[in-house]
Amino acid sequence: MTTPMSGDIYGDALVVLGTAGIVVPLLRRLGVSSVLGYLGAGAILGPYGLGSLRAEYGVLPWITITDTKALGGIAELGVVFLLFTIGLELSYNRLLTMRRLVFGLGSLQVVASTAVIAAICAAAGLDLRLSIILGGCLALSSTAIVVDVLACQRRLSTATGRASFSILLAQDLAVVPLLLFLLILGSSAEASVYEALALALMKAALGLSFILIVARLFLRPLFRLVASAGSSEPFMAATLFVVVATGVTASRAGLSMALGAFVAGLLLAETEYRKSVEIAIEPFKGVLLGLFFFTVGMGIDFREILNYPGLVFGAIVALVIVKAAIVLGIAPLFNVPRPAALETALLLGPAGEFAFVGLGLAAGLKLIPTEISGPALAVVSLSMAFIPILDFAGRRLAERASAKRPHIDEALLALPETELKDHAIVVGHGRVGQVLCSLLERHRFPFIASDKDPDVVSQHRRLGREVYYGNAGNPAFLSACGLQRASALIITITAGDEIIEIVKTALKLRPDLVILSRARDATHAHQLYAIGVTDAVPETIEASLQLSEASLVALGIPAGLAIASIHDMRDEFRAEFQNAARQSGRLVTRAIRRKTLRERAPNKAEP
Repeated sequence: MTTPMSGDIYGDALVVLGTAGIVVPLLRRLGVSSVLGYLGAGAILGPYGLGSLRAEYGVLPWITITDTKALGGIAELGVVFLLFTIGLELSYNRLLTMRRLVFGLGSLQVVASTAVIAAICAAAGLDLRLSIILGGCLALSSTAIVVDVLACQRRLSTATGRASFSILLAQDLAVVPLLLFLLILGSSAEASVYEALALALMKAALGLSFILIVARLFLRPLFRLVASAGSSEPFMAATLFVVVATGVTASRAGLSMALGAFVAGLLLAETEYRKSVEIAIEPFKGVLLGLFFFTVGMGIDFREILNYPGLVFGAIVALVIVKAAIVLGIAPLFNVPRPAALETALLLGPAGEFAFVGLGLAAGLKLIPTEISGPALAVVSLSMAFIPILDFAGRRLAERASAKRPHIDEALLALPETELKDHAIVVGHGRVGQVLCSLLERHRFPFIASDKDPDVVSQHRRLGREVYYGNAGNPAFLSACGLQRASALIITITAGDEIIEIVKTALKLRPDLVILSRARDATHAHQLYAIGVTDAVPETIEASLQLSEASLVALGIPAGLAIASIHDMRDEFRAEFQNAARQSGRLVTRAIRRKTLRERAPNKAEP
């Protein structure tokens, strides 16, 4: 029997799912960010919006939520999954490549913004500890919205995209010590800021050491065991288990769940299972993070904005000006062009989603009074809503700055690409795939190899080869391997039906892709050419050609003539398969045309 409480929970779930499945997609069609959609829906349907009127109108209980605590525990998993994904993207090699902008420009922006904002708050009469908390929270920008804006406009590879992403990366790293700092402040209210920071670092070292040791010992064997099952469901379940287990372990150690998940993601980033884990985690991360933003929006009190409109909007303007000025001031030190610095400065001027986490944690630990946390949350949410407008203004200012200054080749100033480009994707790392990859390495041609056998992948990863575990028939996995930027897809596996599935999937994602595939025999090669493979190599024919070449040379035919005749015969076979595929395509087209004409022709009356 359903209790009233369970009915409320189901009703709340329907509101959130309706927002994710109906409201947010509609807003996306209008050009509104999904993050802003969740925030706005939470604010309107939450306890300070229409939820405050649900007692007066009978229909409102069906579309509003008044109890934020009921969703709080699940919503916290959104931040946990976000930190896990960030850790998954921060492999050691990627950090090493981006170290100059991340640890230089990004770290300087975080420290300078925190110090300046804290100084302004202290000058306004706030306590030093409270000023540092506000400075640390407001110094962070919105990774979710800024990356979404840049990705939709395909600007992530520009100087603006690289500079913005590097700073956001440094801010994401800064979240971990910030959360630790708040936790220790809350547990030792009498301690000084410096003592709390020292204690936070010591406690973090002990807790993280335990997680690191256990993860190092068991993560790779766990995923190898699960991958050997050959099914996606156990792999997905194992990924969720690792995220939640590391988060709970960190929480039991007095740290944050997000910190434990971040460490797990960082460790998995160095394994052959990284791309498959990214695919498994993406749907859960999106839904749970949307739930988190929805609950954050529920905490926005419109009364705070109406009660202090001058304070709120004045704080937003001041925040954007201060953070933008800091970015503009330090960007030339790292050779960021002025137009790109202008765009980056305005994009990162508003606050970000982690300010909600920090301020919410500080309020829960009684470190910040409600009369300050309320307006601060309003400043954060409204400033994030202005990011698309500030992006538009930044691009206009950058265009004017570019017109006034001589053109600078951004390729000379930009960070080197962190992802492979114009590379080969080799599907299958058996005997044929290993020989092919060895030749690619010998010619120093970039490639990514994949295989479904976890033992094969682990063995060659230990030898230093770029091999990943995953199913190449999955569009998300091919995209994660950089299919849109690849020069060619080379298929070396033997399963005929699986090869055809991979080819069809790849061509749907990128019709102009060059695909070279192994084929079982002439019939299989004909099928592959018919669906669009660039070149197919039948095993039986190739074996007969090699045997024929060896036989001719052994019988006394000059090697040059023997090799030339074998190459000519290989070309004849290839032309025969391609012509047969084209002829088959024409026959199918004619049959469809005749059927269409028969259907359109009027029926003759019977005599």
